[in-house]
Amino acid sequence: MSNSVYKINKGINQSIEFKGLKAQYIWYLGGGVVMLMIVFAALYIIGIPSLICVGVIGISGAILVMKIYQMSHKYGEHGMMKALSKRQLPKAIKIYSRKVFMMIP
Repeated sequence: MSNSVYKINKGINQSIEFKGLKAQYIWYLGGGVVMLMIVFAALYIIGIPSLICVGVIGISGAILVMKIYQMSHKYGEHGMMKALSKRQLPKAIKIYSRKVFMMIP
């Protein structure tokens, strides 16, 4: 009988990371690429020359990648959800009647 050597996976319970993109930003980039392909097809079907289509999609793709990497580094894994939820919290709660405090159980 020989001894078996097993590698321990030390990435258990950690979020997925691909080339610096974390968690949901990978999906955002994939969705953006699919949308750019659809826009390219629409521009090509309309009749715009292919070099102009490639230029527009190339510039848009570069902007998309830069923005998504910027969001990934700025917010991190859960930061964007926290920032969006923080904007929905009210600054103050105003109650104009005492009815709420007078209720008898």
